[in-house]
Amino acid sequence: MVSDKDTEEKYMKLASEFASKWELEAFGGDHYKMTFHGEGTWSQKYNLVWDKLLGFNLFSDKVAETEVAWYIKNQYKYGIPLDCRKTFTKSDWVIWSATLAQSDDDFKKLAEPIWWYVNDCDRRSPVGDWHEATNAHANPMYARPVIAGYFMKMLSNKISHKWRL
Repeated sequence: MVSDKDTEEKYMKLASEFASKWELEAFGGDHYKMTFHGEGTWSQKYNLVWDKLLGFNLFSDKVAETEVAWYIKNQYKYGIPLDCRKTFTKSDWVIWSATLAQSDDDFKKLAEPIWWYVNDCDRRSPVGDWHEATNAHANPMYARPVIAGYFMKMLSNKISHKWRL
């Protein structure tokens, strides 16, 4: 923002080095671990969507491909749990994670449970962003602006289209 190319290059190089180190240390075989020493742990890597959208490309495509495949195998009827510790999820972050998918089919596999959650939710209040992935029970976080995260795929498509022009 201040046109300091030297500082920009310094910190982009550092970020790239950290991302490469993370990929090596967090790799758990068929997914990326929640913590470096947490064998058998996992978590949604929803914030990777910003690396994609902003075009930094700090993380290899392998990370998103591996994680999306893991999420598809480990999701419940109403979404992907946030991590291995509990079965609750955040529907906006599920959409962010789904946006990492390389194919529309994989995106739909991850996004469809949110449709089921909205339709089967046990509350008739505005959509909640925090719910149980196993039974669509909404926790008391609803009508919050984070629901705008449901539009992440549209934003991604818009940005990708613009960059292709």
